[in-house]
Order: sequence, then C-alpha cells, then structure tokens
Amino acid sequence: MHRLTVEARVTLLDALRDRLALTGAKKGCDRGECGACTVLVDGRRVKSCMTLAVMEDGRRITTVEGLTRGDRLHAVQEAFIRRDAFQCGFCTSGQIMSAVACIDEGRTGSDDEIREWISGNLCRCGCYPNIVDAVRDGARNAPGGGAGEAGR
Repeated sequence: MHRLTVEARVTLLDALRDRLALTGAKKGCDRGECGACTVLVDGRRVKSCMTLAVMEDGRRITTVEGLTRGDRLHAVQEAFIRRDAFQCGFCTSGQIMSAVACIDEGRTGSDDEIREWISGNLCRCGCYPNIVDAVRDGARNAPGGGAGEAGR
C-alpha cells in the first residue's frame, strides 16, 4: 500500500509514474483514447490519464507491476508472451490490464466478445489476432480469473 500527497490536478497516471516509479502504465494519447494507461481500480478498468489521483483515494489500484506473484507472471502475462501478442510493447501493459478485467468480468465467451470488450485499447502494430488468442488462453489458465489479491 502506498500513501501520497498530491495536488488536486495530478492524474492517476502521473502519480503512478512520477511519484511511485510504476512506469508500466504508459502515457500515450493523454486523452483516454488509446488505453495504454489502463489500470484496475477496485478491479475495474480505468484509463488513468483521465482520472485524478485524489478521486481514487482509499481504492485498490492494480498496475501491470502488481499482477505478478513473486517471480511468477500472471497467466495473462504468460499468454501474451506465448502468443506473441505484442511487437513494440507500448500498448502491452494496457492491453494486459484490460484483458485481466475482461476475464474477471466474464467477457471471454467468444473471440467476438473478447474483441468487443478490449476495443478501448489500441495496438498500433496490429497484433489484434494474437491479443485475442492471448486473452482466450489467459482466461483458460488464470486461476479464479484475473487480478485477485495481487494489486498495487
């Protein structure tokens, strides 16, 4: 758990990156359009560039760094590697966080459903078929779903 004192205008993304050195969430468009900054707030997807840090006071924030269990990657992280679901890697952390939420929400019944529920995360490299495969694999291999108690 981390406690911070920040100005009211500081975004959650800036607080995570600049104050806590949690740089997994990326600053892409800074307008909530690309999803590279996606984190989980109390298990729900949030675009952290569009959220003020003070609005999330007392909530559980999970970043991509918080998905691991010691040295063991989360099932979704492993699936992204296994399925080669990234190229440049810029969108990867946001894609993974969205995938974890998608699994936790039970939105993995079909490839079309997965595509619909991760559509808020853009991949400029066009790895969408592999991302969908990774989400499907992650859903199959994640014990009890997504983030669980691993958050930061």
